[in-house]
Amino acid sequence: MEYVRLGETGMQVSRICLGCMSYGSPEWRPWVLDEDAARPFFERAVEAGINFFDTANMYSLGRSEEVTGRWLREFASRDEVVIATKVHFPMSSRPNMGGLSRKHIQQACEDSLRRLGVETIDLYQIHRLDPHTPIEETLAALDGLVQQGKVRYLGASSMYAWEFMHALRASDARGWSRFVSMQNHYNLVYREEEREMLPLCETEGVSAIPWSPLARGMLAGTRTKLGDDSTVRSGSDGLDQILYDQPSDWDVVEALRKVAAAREAKPAQVALAWLLGRPAVAAPIVGATKLSHLEDALEAVDLALTGEEVEALEAPYQAHPVKGLGPSRPWSWRRH
Repeated sequence: MEYVRLGETGMQVSRICLGCMSYGSPEWRPWVLDEDAARPFFERAVEAGINFFDTANMYSLGRSEEVTGRWLREFASRDEVVIATKVHFPMSSRPNMGGLSRKHIQQACEDSLRRLGVETIDLYQIHRLDPHTPIEETLAALDGLVQQGKVRYLGASSMYAWEFMHALRASDARGWSRFVSMQNHYNLVYREEEREMLPLCETEGVSAIPWSPLARGMLAGTRTKLGDDSTVRSGSDGLDQILYDQPSDWDVVEALRKVAAAREAKPAQVALAWLLGRPAVAAPIVGATKLSHLEDALEAVDLALTGEEVEALEAPYQAHPVKGLGPSRPWSWRRH
């Protein structure tokens, strides 16, 4: 396994991050594995050198954090692993159970610490922006968690580049802890992040840790056509049919298959290898419900693509509408 620094911090993370949304309660989503079924994935990940694990409080409504904490205590050294979780999406329909207010952030952090069974969260991320809470309130609350020792580093997820820049500058101006990572929507069939977000991350010393690196499984080579919902995940999730619905998306899949066949590698391995070679990308977040999924991700770390292969993979791409972001704040929200 290879390791890189997360952003400009001194903390080292493996080049593959195990996405733990897949582990928790099948009652939340039918493709989610329960605690016992999740065990071998954590055991194999730690054995292979993965030290980076990403979950969120809303995954299985807290059960994912419990399962993640349980198996990391069993198999990993707490001093070596980097545990990341997220806050924003509502845990129930009741008041103050979601968003990025100071109240909810503080409450959610305490709950995540308890479920994970740790004293400190290594990377605490805002899952999306909250259009109803001033960014200064959110950033001050997050900085307070760092000062209290409950959180070590802060991360953000899918937003517009101007929103991210505003948040970074607000933190810098007040001496608050700033975001060190951006968990964004980025893969071979969705590359709009290359326009502004990734150059911004490079300039600001922020690491990208992309979600859906295999486009909801479309880049794994198991689908037969665009919109194929034959898997349990695609049939119940539905997001792949919203995020990936342009004819050119399938052209990228076909190009991927050709490159993979020529390399005698699996499409998933090639797609992840391409992502690992992109500027600012530290570690794609890989979900795995079969051990073969995890093995493909591990193989990708050692797969170096040639310039010609990269060109062939990228050639069919066409511009997309922006997808995968939360609600944006109005322009009037911006403060100077």
